[in-house]
Amino acid sequence: MNLRRPYLLFLGDARDELAAKTAQGIAYWRPEWCVGQLRLPGCKADLKLPDMTLEQAAAAGVKTMIVGVANRGGVIDAAWVPLLLQALELGLDLASGLHRRLTDIPEVAATAAKLGRALHDVRHPTRDFEVGTGARRAGKRLLTVGTDCSIGKMYTALALEREMRRRGLKADFRATGQTGIFIAGEGVSIDAVVADFISGAVEFLSPDNDPDHWDLIEGQGSLFHASYAGVSLGLLHGAQADALVMCHEPTRRHMRGLPHAPLPDLKACIALNESLARLTNPAARCIGIAINTSALDTIAASRVLKETSDRLGLPAVDPVRDGVGPLVDALP
Repeated sequence: MNLRRPYLLFLGDARDELAAKTAQGIAYWRPEWCVGQLRLPGCKADLKLPDMTLEQAAAAGVKTMIVGVANRGGVIDAAWVPLLLQALELGLDLASGLHRRLTDIPEVAATAAKLGRALHDVRHPTRDFEVGTGARRAGKRLLTVGTDCSIGKMYTALALEREMRRRGLKADFRATGQTGIFIAGEGVSIDAVVADFISGAVEFLSPDNDPDHWDLIEGQGSLFHASYAGVSLGLLHGAQADALVMCHEPTRRHMRGLPHAPLPDLKACIALNESLARLTNPAARCIGIAINTSALDTIAASRVLKETSDRLGLPAVDPVRDGVGPLVDALP
């Protein structure tokens, strides 16, 4: 990608913080690229960036407005189109990680072409992939997996990259979703790849490397989420992970978007992920748990981490509150 910076992050009318997770991820990991946020009436998300109109953003030197929403189905609301057109008129490029392409909206595509503005649809691969083979590749790989979607798999992988590089280890974050691609500047949005080629796309994303090099592959969805389990399985097979990190949010009562589906038991989730990962790497194993304790106070968070670690016999950390040092220590 070659997005012009700095950015204005568009949150639309996101109903909660998770509905703006793309913008949240960019603001957290690349704050130096972000000038402000644009929220519509009723928006419940807040990145703690200055609220701006498009005119204010243009005057502040913003070059690209990123549609930072991650809604169910990846749709671009028709009510947003006039605002997208106004951004183009004011000199901004547009970028989106949603399933619906900016380039598929006739008036947006025509206006961008007329004005010479760039449209970036980062969720859609620009190349073809081979079918996965499961052939062993040199180098080491870690895949973040989860009990649910939108639970911290990307944050955990990025935190591991930062900590491992701090220690002088060879490590690279491999983005498999739109937010990660915005942060890393490259990657493959796995949920936009045709099903037969998912594992092959992950093999492409994480090719042969030095024997002591770690690829930290961003996980997607959950094997227990009826909507997204297929993507999760393709990632497991293509990653050929030597290590898995299970991501979890202890206050959730059901799978995101599926109130009839309770969260799986952590032990059962680990066992299934290990079993299915061993199709392409018989040595795959879970080395630790990354727990999102943001909804808990400090005392409650510490108790959950200790109880989980004691029960499963694995290190349990909150990557944001505590860092991921114990996970790095546990790498094979």
